[in-house]
Amino acid sequence: MKKMIYMIVVAAVTMLLAGCSDFLDVQPEGSPTTTTYFANDAQAINAIKALYAPIYDSDGGYGREIYWEQCATNMMVPGRTRSYPVLFTLNYSGDEGPLSDTYNLFMGIIARANWVVKALLDKQAKTTLTPIEIRSLGEAYFVRGFLHFSLAYRYGSNRQGIPAIKYEEVEGEYDYSIPPQQATVMDNYAMIIADFEKAKEYLPRFETYGPDDRGRAHQAAAVAMMSRVYAYWATWDNTKWDNVISVVNELENSYGRRLADSFSNLFSADFKYWWGPEYCFTFPSNGGNDWKRGGVEWPGVILENKGWGVFNGWGQFKPTQDAYEEFAKDGEENNERLTRSILKYGQEFQFWGETRRFFSESDVETGFQINKWMDPFGYPDAINAGYVNYSGDWPTARVNFTVIRFADCMLLRAEANLAKGNNSEAAKDLNKIRARVNLPENCVGTWEELYHERFCELAYEPVADHLGDLKRWAVSSYPEIKALAIKELETHPRARHYSGYVTDPNTGESRFMDGYRGDPDGPYTIGAYLDFQSPAPKWEDHKICFPYPSNEITKAAGALKQNYGYN
Repeated sequence: MKKMIYMIVVAAVTMLLAGCSDFLDVQPEGSPTTTTYFANDAQAINAIKALYAPIYDSDGGYGREIYWEQCATNMMVPGRTRSYPVLFTLNYSGDEGPLSDTYNLFMGIIARANWVVKALLDKQAKTTLTPIEIRSLGEAYFVRGFLHFSLAYRYGSNRQGIPAIKYEEVEGEYDYSIPPQQATVMDNYAMIIADFEKAKEYLPRFETYGPDDRGRAHQAAAVAMMSRVYAYWATWDNTKWDNVISVVNELENSYGRRLADSFSNLFSADFKYWWGPEYCFTFPSNGGNDWKRGGVEWPGVILENKGWGVFNGWGQFKPTQDAYEEFAKDGEENNERLTRSILKYGQEFQFWGETRRFFSESDVETGFQINKWMDPFGYPDAINAGYVNYSGDWPTARVNFTVIRFADCMLLRAEANLAKGNNSEAAKDLNKIRARVNLPENCVGTWEELYHERFCELAYEPVADHLGDLKRWAVSSYPEIKALAIKELETHPRARHYSGYVTDPNTGESRFMDGYRGDPDGPYTIGAYLDFQSPAPKWEDHKICFPYPSNEITKAAGALKQNYGYN
């Protein structure tokens, strides 16, 4: 193995996690190991906090950066900040900030999780771990598996895998070299499943957690994540569909996971709705006034730019006309998934304790805003009540930001049954999901139904990764879903274009704007989103992978090969 310091460990981890806990202070640059750490439970707790927090509340990763790539789908477009257009047309180089920054961030946290696993296992070999240390070991396995998977399916294929190593399996001290690149992504998936199995072994059941520890990884979270890993593994090995079915059955029968009674309550900022039967795992989110630790960034990112003068939303990532029409296949009236997922012009919603009609002043408008995560902004004096961050420059909010919930797992089980030809079994799960939102239970078990239900049920839950679904379907051996995926990947998204005078329905003020906005009750045309006038993207199978950042290829000095099709 090439002896070169993996700068991610020093630069990305140390910088991005600085200030998160005392855990960092005992690990000087270039020397990430220490014999003095894990002397008590408080240090173990701090070590795990340093793994969780940067995943979701920094501007990188699941804070914001990972979502730009989703604009290559017809589910959403970038909105106010129209950066990184090559990501939307599948013409990426790998050096785009959202790609390279997320890669570096996740690799860095994986390295940190690696160290925690090794340090606690070394301690376990000498003495008995405390219950907190045992739990912490399980959490470290979980985070390592989760982020390893988040990179593996985005950068790996049947041609080659991604760099990965388990420090605890290296004899002696790990030299912090670039980890060896696995032969195929299936090798990565085997490592990831092993980590989730270990997490399951060390973690408690969710029901044993007190209020202060809810949001931590637990046994059912590890099992739920296995369903997603096996579904992606099945892209290259269709025998893994059996594993999808078995782990989802385990979630249902051994861990009591089921659909919650209410779809809308899943996205509530009210704590009483958070930990119900559908819950599998969420990024922990505490609420408002601890800037950078006050919940997740996504709700503020998608909120109307400048939040109608009340809160500094960023106005990014808007739904498309295509998304609206996909929802509307189930009707526009009494369609809870549509109204809870998408705000359209004129639709009423709660904002700072007042009923408003939706209207946008964005410079490039689509006619819509994502509604799924708006609940924390609905409370009177939401800042002082602790629902949103006092700093609009970091617009975090308190919501149950879903990583995986049981409906997602049910849809994966339905997909597995379709792949195995068990259409009637697939229909059972699809219809249960529809029944929960009072839609007709009319599914018979087709790929088109699976596409529709997965789109509408999980829309704007970015960790579910609609683009990832489309890419794995586009290289699949199932013609119907393959055709649907490629059609979406090769089609420009559409938007509503308003013109004339803008009339704010809440104040009555009117003024003529630049032709892209107008009266929310006024006329509009439907056409290509204004940034997407270039030729539509062309799908090629190598695009299932992102290219590695060029600086990572250079640093590796031959230890990391660029993905096929990007040389």
